[in-house]
Amino acid sequence: MSLALVTGLAMAVQSRVNGQLGTELDDSALAAVLSFGGGLLLLLLWLAVSRSMRAGVGRAVTAVRTGVLRPWHLLGGIAGGTYVLAQSVTVAVIGVAMFTVGVVAGQTVSGLLVDRAGLGPAGRQPTSWPRVAGALLTVLAVGGSLVGEFGAGSDPSRLWLLVLPCAAGAGMAVQQAFNGHVGAVSGSALAATLINFTAGTVMLVLAWIVSLLSRGGPQGWPTNPVLYLGGLVGIVFIATASVVVTWIGVLLLGLSSVAGQLIGSVVLDTFLPAGATQLTAATVIGCAVALVAIVIAGMGGRRPTGAALKQSGS
Repeated sequence: MSLALVTGLAMAVQSRVNGQLGTELDDSALAAVLSFGGGLLLLLLWLAVSRSMRAGVGRAVTAVRTGVLRPWHLLGGIAGGTYVLAQSVTVAVIGVAMFTVGVVAGQTVSGLLVDRAGLGPAGRQPTSWPRVAGALLTVLAVGGSLVGEFGAGSDPSRLWLLVLPCAAGAGMAVQQAFNGHVGAVSGSALAATLINFTAGTVMLVLAWIVSLLSRGGPQGWPTNPVLYLGGLVGIVFIATASVVVTWIGVLLLGLSSVAGQLIGSVVLDTFLPAGATQLTAATVIGCAVALVAIVIAGMGGRRPTGAALKQSGS
């Protein structure tokens, strides 16, 4: 689960970068396009020189034609695009930690349901008491963070912005399941990542066109090159997640990455806060509770067998 923790840390960093980019551009949709589109460009460049990656894409296309993969398995990037858009819209207002709180709520509950339904490549995961207890404990950590936010004298209206992160978190569990299928069939994490970024970029470009027609384009471009690296960070966690999900299932991947997100968000909000956001003690405690939840949920996990993986691809 250590790799899943790394994906969570990468997600926290990406949230901070994309949130700042959206603020400086004053165009959240364009910031999301630059992040996802930048990642897609890097993947296309790698595709041109990587024979194994091209072979993986070819296997994925063949799997769709033969019915081994369903067409909707290629649409996980829509959830990824929604996540990046949520980062650009909300992080500068509510901070990385509170954004992560919203993602945790959606991802944890959705991950439990996705594993129960068997949507991931590991097949149906048992709804054992440690898994349920871990999910409930993580939701409790979220609730504690929200109580701390109200108690810190913050504007309660900001909490409405948690709706988008919650929706993005719920979509992430489905994204991880679909990308896991693509990765298992293609035999290439980067091929799965390319397909993910293609779907997400198309969705975000359409959203930006609507925004462009209604409010116009940006007035200027940020000069800090770091703000344009969100797509590169996204490649790291999506490629890693598409492999790890076949080992531990969607729920445990979600819970482990949640721990990484919480740890990363606390560090970022402490040393590189977004705007006027302040880190509360409740959020720090919530992070600790979530880590305990990972251990409890892990007690009920199982590694999928080769037969399960083969069946999940049919």
